[in-house]
Amino acid sequence: MFTLNCKGRLLVAEKPLLMGIINLTPDSFYEGSRFTMMDADLLDIGGQSTRPGAEQVGVSEELQRVIEGIVSIHNHFPEAVLSIDTYSSIVASEAVAAGAAMVNDVSGGNMDPSMLAVVAALKVPYVCMHMKGEPLTMQKEAVYDDVTREVLDYFIEKKAVCIKAGIKDLIIDPGFGFAKTSRHNFDLLQNLPVFRMLDCPILLGVSRKATIYKTLGIGPGEALNGTTVMNTIGLMKGAQILRVHDVREAKEAVELVTAMRTK
Repeated sequence: MFTLNCKGRLLVAEKPLLMGIINLTPDSFYEGSRFTMMDADLLDIGGQSTRPGAEQVGVSEELQRVIEGIVSIHNHFPEAVLSIDTYSSIVASEAVAAGAAMVNDVSGGNMDPSMLAVVAALKVPYVCMHMKGEPLTMQKEAVYDDVTREVLDYFIEKKAVCIKAGIKDLIIDPGFGFAKTSRHNFDLLQNLPVFRMLDCPILLGVSRKATIYKTLGIGPGEALNGTTVMNTIGLMKGAQILRVHDVREAKEAVELVTAMRTK
């Protein structure tokens, strides 16, 4: 399907990859993800909550939260491919030096103008997400005439900027739940095949999000089944990386969809 050069290690994705979430924050919206190690293709480590309304903790606090964890995981599991979930170029640089091999930026470089140049210099894959505004205020900006067209236009422009900056491996994330209503999220999921025209791996991040549990009238802790449904729909529509809290269940979805497609 695609390959990623993770600091000299070539990650070959012959089927969709799983990115397990490790939130080293005290206020993650889903408590079960805060300190859990998971068997995934990628581990996404974050120290700055990006849930709706989340305030910035500052670079020093973010570094304190993530660097020790990255070093520890990298030392104990050297084969694990680690991603740093941050919109700070300083945190990205320090995390890669500590053992991370990918940068996952919810702001697409919009919250730190140095981010794209730093990622290019680090020579690691870059997850570029769509978000309007910033986490503290983003839900006030969930206004679109045509959400799919506007997000696609954003990525057409952003891909060109990333290539010009020197980024080689670009992954796109439509940003489910980031400055988007549930209706916007369902529209993006329905139209996910449109984003294939960008010729970049598509990351789907819907795990236990409000669109699922509010639609079902439950809480995040009860949203596993709904998450699996949404992940399966995403896989059927072309998602190539699933960012999840629950790796085993997501792996089963990947295995079943892959088996269905195999002649």
